Amino acid sequence: MSYPTDVGPSTGNEVPPFLIQDLVSAIEHDLGTGVSITCAQALGTEVYVGCSNGQLMRYALQANNPDEPMRYDLVSRQNATADRPIDEIVLVPSIFRALIFADHQLSIYTLPSFEMTNIKPIRNAIAFAVDQEHLKRPAPSNESQLVPVALSIIKRSGIALFTLSDRLYYQNEVPFQGGTHARRIGHSLCVADKEFIQLVNLEESVAFPIIPLNQVGDGKAVKPFIVVISDEEYLVLSWMGASTLGVFMNTSGDPVRGTLQFESYPESICMDYPYIITMLPNNTIVIHNVETQNLVQTLPVPETIRGRALVSCLDGYLVPSNMGTDKMRKTPVRLLREQPSI
Repeated sequence: MSYPTDVGPSTGNEVPPFLIQDLVSAIEHDLGTGVSITCAQALGTEVYVGCSNGQLMRYALQANNPDEPMRYDLVSRQNATADRPIDEIVLVPSIFRALIFADHQLSIYTLPSFEMTNIKPIRNAIAFAVDQEHLKRPAPSNESQLVPVALSIIKRSGIALFTLSDRLYYQNEVPFQGGTHARRIGHSLCVADKEFIQLVNLEESVAFPIIPLNQVGDGKAVKPFIVVISDEEYLVLSWMGASTLGVFMNTSGDPVRGTLQFESYPESICMDYPYIITMLPNNTIVIHNVETQNLVQTLPVPETIRGRALVSCLDGYLVPSNMGTDKMRKTPVRLLREQPSI
């Protein structure tokens, strides 16, 4: 089901870049009583959903009736943890793997079947980050062409560095304490602790603070957000007391571009280049252009949708649509026969 858009500052007859539409219509029925969605990801014709009870649900786009549009149907479900919420799903198509983070443990599954691999889970993890450039690699034609991806595991006493392909290889550990959230670009790791956003140079094992999470000291606890914009740029958020500041910075920590302003502290944020999409506490989604920092659209979230988070799917997925199908119907067509040659 699509929802009408409410266009923000715009000119002429521009078409708004986004609309809200159901992707998996049967999800409420499939969840069951007392179970909620905690995370999700999508790739191609499949959607993967993590639940509050530790279940992983896999949906596939299928055509059940030739006269009806295709839809996502539940094809499998499995228990990833013992009644503990699944916190994050990260898909790495270039090595046919999915990373499942739950209960301070990172488990590695196969793509697209979501079967457990023989790689032992990484335990005692606070957070993790895969090199963003490696996440964008396409899947190779066969598994003999796998190129390892770089993986960082945030632990209480440091940052453990690994490479992952069909096996997991430990590299070394960088001293760092207090990390709670991270994103990685090459040898640059942007990490949040309880007070600051910090940059860590993984080659030189050097860390330095960039900006406070809360600049007014009002005791407000804010959830850290770090968004990778390009192969050398992050976007980070900082609470200013009456509004939130979004700062673009390069991998050296220097400010670039302009800034973004939000009237409150966002509940979720992601990027679909060239747009930054942000969910605010007042049940609206605001969309800014990365290049101009202008507000280009405002979407009210329907009351029927209990918004939890915005998720960016780097390699794309298919969206079924029945828009305009009411105008399509079968009609007879006359066929022209070839005239015999004389």
